[in-house]
Amino acid sequence: MRVLVTGAGGRLGGAVLPRLVAEGFQVRATSRRARTGSGVEWVVADLATGAGVAAAVAGVNAILHLASSPTRRTHEIDVLGTRRLVTAAAGAGAAHLVYISIVGVDRVPYVYYRHKLAAEQVVAAGGVPWTVLRDTQFPQFLDELLQTSSKLGPVIADRAVVAQPVDPGEVADKLIELLRAGPRDDIVEYGGPEVLRFDDAVRTWRQARKSRRPMLPVRFPGRLGRELRDGGLVTEAHPTGRRTWADYLADTYGGTTTR
Repeated sequence: MRVLVTGAGGRLGGAVLPRLVAEGFQVRATSRRARTGSGVEWVVADLATGAGVAAAVAGVNAILHLASSPTRRTHEIDVLGTRRLVTAAAGAGAAHLVYISIVGVDRVPYVYYRHKLAAEQVVAAGGVPWTVLRDTQFPQFLDELLQTSSKLGPVIADRAVVAQPVDPGEVADKLIELLRAGPRDDIVEYGGPEVLRFDDAVRTWRQARKSRRPMLPVRFPGRLGRELRDGGLVTEAHPTGRRTWADYLADTYGGTTTR
């Protein structure tokens, strides 16, 4: 099977590509700049402009659409770019498009999530058999968020927000599983093995980093805060991943005192 991977240079793409190659897929990957890589055919394509997209989808059986832009040009890339990709894929006769989304896009009132939900709708209406995988947050994202929130000293967090970190390697395995299974024309959710309150996540994060910075509790206001506290970022779907937040901390910082 020849598979096109968009967003191949990102964190999830870095986990997906070697797995696809190891499992015998013929892999084509997009980038906005020329690249090379063992076992991968890199092509230049830009979802924001459409340049190179038709050539990228030509002759592929399936597409793993991982490309996203959370911080800038989000509508242009995530929504309009997805429409360009789906239109080109339909014209090329692609048999399956697997799109990566996020648990909570239909609940949490956050601008980026609204764009991801709109992109899901583009995929579902685009004429290519499809599957959407919504996953929970990566532990790396949670780590980066806590580092950012503690730049001024204390770790600023809403202690009652709940999260469910999932390892990107396990998400990559799930994507390949869905790719092999064929289109569902449906949404699948996938999360990590445990649901954590933010105060617990912060406590183990501080222990792993040997940090004495206190947590400064805040309460996020409005509907956004309510959804985050009420589980908008978590899923009850099974099976789940296996690697825990503590596993990530152990690999990154040498362990926690709670394991």
